[in-house]
Amino acid sequence: MSVTDKTDIHREFDGQRLPPGQRETSKFPVLSKGSTPEWDPETWEFSVTGAVENERTFSWEEFRDLPNETQKQDFHCVTGWSKFDCAFTGVTFPTLAELAGVDEDAVHVMFSALDGYTTNLPLADCLRDDVLFVWNYDGDPLPREHGGPLRVVTPHKYAYKGAKWVDGIEFLTEPERGYWEKRGYSNTANPWNEERYS
Repeated sequence: MSVTDKTDIHREFDGQRLPPGQRETSKFPVLSKGSTPEWDPETWEFSVTGAVENERTFSWEEFRDLPNETQKQDFHCVTGWSKFDCAFTGVTFPTLAELAGVDEDAVHVMFSALDGYTTNLPLADCLRDDVLFVWNYDGDPLPREHGGPLRVVTPHKYAYKGAKWVDGIEFLTEPERGYWEKRGYSNTANPWNEERYS
C-alpha cells in the first residue's frame, strides 16, 4: 500500500510542524459535541447537493468503491494537542467535486453529519487533495468515537473543521456558518495563526 506524505503542509503556512500553542501527543483524545450516533451500513447514505450539475447519493458500498488513497497527515485539535503521522485512507474532496460537477457560482461548502453537526469551509479550502473523507486510520476501520464510519480530515485547519460521522456536503453560493462557528469558534481555523476563536 502506497502512502502519500502530507506532513510538510506547515511549510505552506510558513510555520513549524507543531503549530504555536500546541503540544504533541502520542494518544488520540476523543472530543465530540455529544454522544456517538448510531449508523446502519445498509441504510447509510452520503449526499452531494447544492450548486452542482449532478446531485449524487452514495450507499456505503458505493462510497467505498470510489477511488481512494492513504495519506500520512498531522492532526491539530483546537484544544491544544496535535498528533503526528496519522495514516488516513479515504476519498479526496476533489474526487467528489469532480463527480458532482461544481457550478461556477459555488463559493462555500457545508459539511453535515449523522449527529446533526455542521461545519463550513470556503470551496477553495476544500479543493485540496489532502482534504479526505476517511474510513481507515492506521490500517484499521476508523473507530466510532473518532467519527467512524466516515469523517473528514483537514490537516491545514483545526480538526473541528473535519466533521465526524459525515454524511453529506452541500455546495453553497453564499457563505454560511456551521455549529461551532456560530458559537464563537474561528471561521478560518488556521493553526499556524492560532485562529481558535472569533
